[in-house]
Amino acid sequence: MPMVRIASGDGGEFQAYLAAPDTKTRMPGIVICQEIFGVNEVMRNIADAYAAKGFVGLVPDLFWRQEPGVQLTDQSEADWKRAFQLYEGFDEARGVDDAAASVDFLRTYNACNAQVGVVGFCLGGKLAYLLACRHNPNCSVAYYGVGIEKALDGASGIDTPLMLHLAGKDQFCSSEAQNAIHAALDDHPHVTLHNYAEMDHAFARANGEHYDPVFAELANLRTLEFFRENLDARAAADRFAELWEEHIKYEFETRNAIDTLETMVEDAYVNHIPTLTGGVGKKQLREFYGDRFIPQMPADTEIEPVSRTIGEDRLVDEMIFKFTHTSEMDWMLPGIPPTGKRVEVPLVVIVHFRDDKLKHEHIYWDQASVLVQLGLLDDDKLPVMGVQTAQKVRDESVPSNELIERAERWKAEGR
Repeated sequence: MPMVRIASGDGGEFQAYLAAPDTKTRMPGIVICQEIFGVNEVMRNIADAYAAKGFVGLVPDLFWRQEPGVQLTDQSEADWKRAFQLYEGFDEARGVDDAAASVDFLRTYNACNAQVGVVGFCLGGKLAYLLACRHNPNCSVAYYGVGIEKALDGASGIDTPLMLHLAGKDQFCSSEAQNAIHAALDDHPHVTLHNYAEMDHAFARANGEHYDPVFAELANLRTLEFFRENLDARAAADRFAELWEEHIKYEFETRNAIDTLETMVEDAYVNHIPTLTGGVGKKQLREFYGDRFIPQMPADTEIEPVSRTIGEDRLVDEMIFKFTHTSEMDWMLPGIPPTGKRVEVPLVVIVHFRDDKLKHEHIYWDQASVLVQLGLLDDDKLPVMGVQTAQKVRDESVPSNELIERAERWKAEGR
């Protein structure tokens, strides 16, 4: 991903790491305010992770006035010493202005839909708080609360949602400081505070001394949900729909197995639940799509949409799948020669997305309904329905409970 340049408010210019999803859809943006270690691998990984979830991530170099491009870690005494030197020499007011300039940059960036949140860690956590007080990004998240107790008089300026994650045993944010934060912000209508009583400072920093994967995941999931609620979540939903529509275009319109596979991650899997057909991984799926699925799709196959639901990383499509059984269909009817009969069956697909591609598909349909319509199952003797299952999905006035009523008649007749 590229480094971009951002103009500061006082005539300077600084760099920022940019990570954007591979899509033509304009997505929400997140400015990630660094810890005291600069724009290092940890910060870049956070930006990449948000990009994989459908956000445009931007990490500005907030130490550019002292040492442009500095990258430190928490793994050596020398790096810690240099990090604290940079922290002690940091001009907080100018740092807030630079972070605000980063928000403004992202709002007008061509991949962003102008909805921009901020998340900050340690030093960056206070900057995220101050941005919420002074510059009103769409929403803000601060990890660890360091120094926020010294800036609580600005809380009256918070007009957009703010979330704080506080570590109960944080050596850099004392219990007195945390009590002051709670006293000032617990009743604030725009602020949500989460406490992690047994956690120490930087518990969410991957591979750090106090890293706790369980509570890090909890805090990060809360943050992600917060961003999805307060930024334009519609953009992520639109992206999932775009990916899925592209995938089924290659399956049913252009009928190209290679293009279909390009929409999927390397370890993707497909499971047609009633017949256990599909595959796990690109090798199996290449053979499945190339030999058993796409070439065997009847020429008159149609998909009639019924409903679509999109969640955090999943899409559920309800449809009526329609075709004339003019060819062998190993994926749906293995071993059954063509019958020439028409089939309409309700079908549900659950699609999981990862890294801006399809991770898996679970496909469900009523196999009994298909077999009845092909004349391979006797619905006069078994509690199954044929095309009525599709008709009922399409038209709620189609009678319900006919099988129950038939069973009661049979019982009364002694059958």
